[in-house]
Amino acid sequence: MNDRVKAVDESMFNQEVLNSDKPVLVDFWAAWCGPCRMVSPVIDQLADEYSDKIKVVKVNVDENPSLASHYDIMSIPSVFLFKDGKKVDGLIGVRPKQLYESMINKHI
Repeated sequence: MNDRVKAVDESMFNQEVLNSDKPVLVDFWAAWCGPCRMVSPVIDQLADEYSDKIKVVKVNVDENPSLASHYDIMSIPSVFLFKDGKKVDGLIGVRPKQLYESMINKHI
């Protein structure tokens, strides 16, 4: 994980995501998840390329089961975009970088 991507847990989620003044890209993942490892470099690139427009965080679903449950995470990776405290968009599974960019660009 690069230094522009912050690991967030249940205690920090409201402050870092829901109360953020910027849109927040949230990667719900787990250490054992192969597809999550495939998406991780793309998430890092997006964090670098959009650092002035969005915040990027990761939530480990094994360590934060109540967040996973609250957002109905059934498959990982699940990458959601939050804006003004609400989930406004999302992609599930391994997707091309262009789809993540398109999702971000639609909301910034």
